[in-house]
Amino acid sequence: MEVVAQVKRITSLLELAVEPIYREAGVTSSEVELLVPLRHTEEPVTAIRLAELLGMTRAGVSKTLAKMERRNLIVRVTNPADRRSSLIKTTVEGNRIVDDVFPRELEAHGNLFAGLGEERRAVLDALDRLAVTMETRLDVAARAVNPPVM
Repeated sequence: MEVVAQVKRITSLLELAVEPIYREAGVTSSEVELLVPLRHTEEPVTAIRLAELLGMTRAGVSKTLAKMERRNLIVRVTNPADRRSSLIKTTVEGNRIVDDVFPRELEAHGNLFAGLGEERRAVLDALDRLAVTMETRLDVAARAVNPPVM
């Protein structure tokens, strides 16, 4: 529980640092989480692919995209390769928001980490170890539930 408590504490602090930036821009953290990769992708992507890339649920992505479409932050166009799905891309307004918000978000996060100094590498190594350990354990659990078919 100690590790979980620290991860939640860090997540909350990261969110607190960007909350005023998002509020000023009139966007939510979920919208920014989707807008940034959409802004910087070479080609439009499907909602399913976006959910996979970001580790989000399809339902959550779909709900957020619908709100973003109503606000003219994204557009959906029929996927010529699969007419049952849509390709998503940002609008001029969506691009403007990302171009305004994302650099300020990076600066806010950078300010939080500025005090690490020489310990920065050790912290990154520890966080990487934590992530790899968790991914490995999830992979093991997934294989136990869904063993490979031979």
